[in-house]
Amino acid sequence: MRIPYANLDLPGWATRLLGLVGLVVLVVLLHRLLFAILKRIAARTATKADDILVLRLRRPSFWLLVGLAMAAATPTLDLPRFWETVWQRLLGIAAPGLFGWMLLAALTAYRDISEVRFDISGPDNLRARRRRTRISILHRIGVFVLVMLTAMMMLMSIPSVRTIGVTLAASAGVAGLAIGAAAQPALKNVIAGIQMAFTEPIRIDDVVIIDNEWGRIEDIRLTYVVVRIWDDRRLVVPVSKFLENSFQNWTRETSALLGSVFWYVDPAADVPRLREKLEEVVRASPRWDGRFYNLQVTDSKPDGTMELRGLMTAKDASTAFDLRCEVREALYAFIRTDMPEALSKTRLMPAPSPATAPASAPR
Repeated sequence: MRIPYANLDLPGWATRLLGLVGLVVLVVLLHRLLFAILKRIAARTATKADDILVLRLRRPSFWLLVGLAMAAATPTLDLPRFWETVWQRLLGIAAPGLFGWMLLAALTAYRDISEVRFDISGPDNLRARRRRTRISILHRIGVFVLVMLTAMMMLMSIPSVRTIGVTLAASAGVAGLAIGAAAQPALKNVIAGIQMAFTEPIRIDDVVIIDNEWGRIEDIRLTYVVVRIWDDRRLVVPVSKFLENSFQNWTRETSALLGSVFWYVDPAADVPRLREKLEEVVRASPRWDGRFYNLQVTDSKPDGTMELRGLMTAKDASTAFDLRCEVREALYAFIRTDMPEALSKTRLMPAPSPATAPASAPR
């Protein structure tokens, strides 16, 4: 039986093209098989690190293997000189870009794994916040450096651009001074961001007061910091401001805080009785962390009132705020219903009338 097209002779260029396509198809199939196995292995493990790694590296590794296959098949293509030059230029531009993409995916996978590993939702999250902050800043610095190096390698693969780069390097000193003077604020914040990664004046999820605003550190970028205010506004602050100006950090060493509440009562109030009520309210509250509480007379005001200060501890800033509101409301309710004599009063001394006024001393 005669098979149709069995003796079909293809041109040389078509044969080489079919060989290239076959090699690319083989690489694609191997890549899919490999990542299918890796995905199945990652699904059987308890940790999410391998799942994140497989997900992040899948696409860049696919195109990197395709690029390597096409580069490996270049000697067999036997292209004309002009098209061979074009092919080499394209590969010279694509290779650094694909390798840079692969490294960027690995760097981002490390950041994502760190975010899963160092969870900041727990009550005692100082170590996790410290690691998350440092990794976040260093990740952005690494991305910036990696993109710059990749772009440089891609441009250096073009001879005409490489020649221009050598020419520009001769005047880099003057150009660097001009650019540095023009971009001084931006460079200042970039350097401050790098410094912040190691000095750590603030961390992710720190509670701070800056510009008379109370909020949490939501994000730390290379040049600015996003502070989430208590009413869900966002305060964007340059990084350099946290290194040059004073601000309050309520969670620098630990997230536990000591909260205070002030009452202004009549000087005749029964302070020991109020102290017993404070103890009852604080001990009954689930927001109290069990460390400390007390009630003291801290001041006397010119309007005739007595200042009482109550102190109580909580596990974090938001819990401390809610505990302070709860205790303040409870003691005012107790004073209103059970100790009305503790409410502040205004005392007036009537002036003596002329009839009752003492006679003036004889001269």
